[in-house]
Amino acid sequence: MGDNDTLPQLSHHMLSTSHSLLATNFQGNEEDPSTTYDYGDSAPCEKDDVKLIAARLLPPLYSLVFIFGFVGNMLVVLILINCKKLKSMTDIYLLNLAISDLLFLITIPFWAYYAANEWLLGNVMCKLFTGMYHIGYFGGIFFIILLTIDRYLAIVHAVFALKARTVTFGGVTSGVTWVVAVFASLPGIIFTKSQEEGVTYSCGPYFPVGWKNFYTLMRTVLGLVLPLLVMVICYSGILKTLLRCRNERKKHKAVRLIFTIMIVYFLFWAPYNIVLLLDTFQEFFNVSTCKTTSQLDQAMQVTETLGMTHCCINPVIYAFVGEKFRRYLSVFFRKHIAKHLCKQCPIFYRETTDRVSSAYTPSTGEQEVSAGF
Repeated sequence: MGDNDTLPQLSHHMLSTSHSLLATNFQGNEEDPSTTYDYGDSAPCEKDDVKLIAARLLPPLYSLVFIFGFVGNMLVVLILINCKKLKSMTDIYLLNLAISDLLFLITIPFWAYYAANEWLLGNVMCKLFTGMYHIGYFGGIFFIILLTIDRYLAIVHAVFALKARTVTFGGVTSGVTWVVAVFASLPGIIFTKSQEEGVTYSCGPYFPVGWKNFYTLMRTVLGLVLPLLVMVICYSGILKTLLRCRNERKKHKAVRLIFTIMIVYFLFWAPYNIVLLLDTFQEFFNVSTCKTTSQLDQAMQVTETLGMTHCCINPVIYAFVGEKFRRYLSVFFRKHIAKHLCKQCPIFYRETTDRVSSAYTPSTGEQEVSAGF
């Protein structure tokens, strides 16, 4: 395969295995994207079974991810704005993490439809939704990294954190983070397009070989290596500090949460990144036959859906697990839902609000051995 070949790789969503583009997945060229290659077999590699599985399996899975992820992250946004009032840097990062996940999730219904049908929204919308998906993806990763560093500062360098962990600094770093997420997403946006393939239209990136390799490596580094490296370094320091804590109950709870965060992130995103590397460097790993590429396409479907569901877990791990956040969640439901169902609920709401307000200590802000633990 020459350097001028263009490889349509739908790695930013599993729709690389969802429709007519599958017949040419990673093998077409820019002049004739409908070309299929023999791979040494007796017939071109059409991958009809992969297309059928994608059309049947992906829409319901994507729908579940969208529903649970959207509800959870919207609750985080509403509670942070209406109840917590964004009083700390942690709140700012949690809000931006939820917004990143929502940006990511908003595109999923369109990919769900595309998995079973052709792309009908044109080139502009193809680029727009691809951009939203990528920016939400990278933004979510970067804000998880910032939340990890925030917890490290709050627990390991508590005195310094009192001055450094301000709402203003959180806002500035969040703005920079969004800019970085946009730049990281640019290759995926630029090389994505909608075009006619046979009698249908597809939406996906057509990377030149060099760019495809670079983008895959960049995604692996930013999406797996960097966050895990930051987690290992920061949480190692946090663990050393927590082991000196006298409160055994809080200590053990915090340690369990730390390992949960790291293990969950690795289990949800490592499989996808491994499959992505195998798929991009097929010849290097000697997996370029029709059978193995079909298996990689199916593995991409499973692993990227698994990765997508991580945005449903984020609200639970980073927000709802905290005692104060759960109190605010109770307040939110009592104020906006329960009071419309019974007359006594406003009384419960006032009592809960008083308890939450009295539990908040302005001098320490959100430092719970907190900082989310």
